Amino acid sequence: MRFRPCIDLHDGRVKQIVGSTLSDTASADLQTNFSSEFPPSHYARMYRDDNLTGGHVIMLGPGNEEAAVDALSAWPGGLQLGGGITADNASLWLDRGASHVIVTSHVFHDGLLDEERLTALVRQVGREHLVLDLSCRWREDGYYVVTDRWQKFTDLRLDGRVLDWLARFCDEFLVHAVDVEGKCMGVDERLIGLLADHVSIPTTYAGGVTSLSDLELIHQAGRGRLDVTVGSALDIFGGTGLRYTEVVAFCHKTAQCHEG
Repeated sequence: MRFRPCIDLHDGRVKQIVGSTLSDTASADLQTNFSSEFPPSHYARMYRDDNLTGGHVIMLGPGNEEAAVDALSAWPGGLQLGGGITADNASLWLDRGASHVIVTSHVFHDGLLDEERLTALVRQVGREHLVLDLSCRWREDGYYVVTDRWQKFTDLRLDGRVLDWLARFCDEFLVHAVDVEGKCMGVDERLIGLLADHVSIPTTYAGGVTSLSDLELIHQAGRGRLDVTVGSALDIFGGTGLRYTEVVAFCHKTAQCHEG
């Protein structure tokens, strides 16, 4: 299990936000867990020094391009970039140093997956540079992908057939358990089990990680098939549940055990 660190950007600053409170407009309901005094490049250099490849720089809304460039410039080729990615700018972000672009909303129309757009993106940047963000919420009979800052449900329900089909279009999946994201309330074991049962490409789980026991649960329930990212609980983001150094050590150890 690899540790995939994050750099979440909001209004040009590194922040940790409760994902379910994001919206398209400024809102008094927005819940911010942490706002950093350090620039994005500070975190990118930290991840580079610990060789944590494949971390995610996520632009949460407009006004974050300069901050994203700051992060990517500190570690060209070491980080992925998501948030507002479209066919018009995907190649630009790869040129700016992202190893992959992460996409969700662009490939959905009126709640439906647009295979034509997805295929066009693959032709443009290559499957090997594309990550599909399948962040999801539970609704009645399963987990459905949500878009537009996790506010809009699509009709795409995650199951083995869908995950197998989507794996043909991308190099990795990124899956936020939106119902627990940013709340430090524990992980979504049911979603972890679903992913472990069906994913065939590298997949990163995010959401609710609070303690080393949560990491152990992801490792065990995920059967070593999932990577993990941790946000609000980390001491580097103002959290008290986990030290960055212990997460790096834990994931390094589990990765070695799995390889062995």
